Amino acid sequence: MIINKILWAITTALIIVSGIYFTLKLNGVQFKFKDIFKSIKNDNDGANVTPFQTLSMALAGRIGVGSLAGVALSIHIGGIGSVFWMWITAFLCAPNAFSEGLLGVMYHKKSEDGIYCGGPSYYIRDGLKKKGWANLYAILIIVAYIFGFLSIQSNTITNSITNVINIKPIIIGIIITFITSLIIFKGDKGIINAASKLVPIMSVIYIGVTLFILIINIDKIPIMIIDIIKSAFNFRALGMGVLTTFIIGLQRGIFSNEAGIGTGAIASATTDTNDSVKQGLLQILGVYFTTLIICTITAFVIILSDYDVQMFNNINGIEITNYAFSYFIGDLGNITVIISIILFAFSTIVAGYYYGESNLKFFTKDSRLIPFLKIITLIILLFSSIVSAEFLWDFVDMFVAVLGIINIIALFYLRKDILKAWKIYQKNKKM
Repeated sequence: MIINKILWAITTALIIVSGIYFTLKLNGVQFKFKDIFKSIKNDNDGANVTPFQTLSMALAGRIGVGSLAGVALSIHIGGIGSVFWMWITAFLCAPNAFSEGLLGVMYHKKSEDGIYCGGPSYYIRDGLKKKGWANLYAILIIVAYIFGFLSIQSNTITNSITNVINIKPIIIGIIITFITSLIIFKGDKGIINAASKLVPIMSVIYIGVTLFILIINIDKIPIMIIDIIKSAFNFRALGMGVLTTFIIGLQRGIFSNEAGIGTGAIASATTDTNDSVKQGLLQILGVYFTTLIICTITAFVIILSDYDVQMFNNINGIEITNYAFSYFIGDLGNITVIISIILFAFSTIVAGYYYGESNLKFFTKDSRLIPFLKIITLIILLFSSIVSAEFLWDFVDMFVAVLGIINIIALFYLRKDILKAWKIYQKNKKM
């Protein structure tokens, strides 16, 4: 869609400029690895929501099908060079993730159930004093995540299973809906606990199997990396080749790690403490884990296979990933991808629903509306299992771009708050 291309051109420009600006102003915060890893330590034993749980919530939202299907789609459309630009995106977007995570804590509010809520809609309203823009962001989050992201998760689970097992998509939709209902009706604490359990399990399973594939093909990896870099700077067709690869890589990188979109701030805001810098550093860790580990190893397995000589119809992306894993380890590959997709997608469904609910609470304290949101979510999950994959990706891409534009502008206008908090943190370190 032409509107997607225009919006992503604007979003890309803003994210690049913002990433460079905050890199310079925050003294290369994304390279402060000692501080980043120390941020996961829990200094508050009585915390209702621990740093690990906020990180898990953020990762649950980030490590969805974008890390499997989205990466495959990126390679299919933009070539293997798009992987290089995804790596660059991780480092470039990290300062934006830090900034939004910091502001998420700085402007969070405690809800009636004792869990803190926050995010761009909150810091736009209370920091920028722009209620209209805050309302728009909150509405877009609800629509993009409840109607878009969750639909993609359900659709991808369905596609991954029906490619291997002869079963009606609607039956899978019913199962997805039922399991999701068991989680989201447990309330915010139940959702956060579910995310903190799903993320470690799914990460260990997926990374373990993927590393096995890469180890048995270790001799091919150096050449593959060189090919990725060469492809990233392919100036054929008067520069349009590299431009397409660059845009697709950046777009999918942002889609997978969500840095600059603002959702990391919603996850960070759930913490009980007011240590805003610590939560900002945790968001950087989340970006690196998603893009530099999960997305990268997925891309490597795909590229090492002969995916490029296969024919795929109605591309969701997961078909390519599924093929690549089965190419190396047969039926075990299919099983691995199906299990990973189910776990990854459910973690994103859980986080995505929470993002929607958090922004519904932004509008009203009337808790009676929450059950209606849960019911709408379940209906969407049920019917999205039979919707066109291409339509869903286009729909979500458009809304993610708009969310990114609003959030990056907000970060820029609230830069004084961000820089002040960082200076205080640096000063306290020296004491």
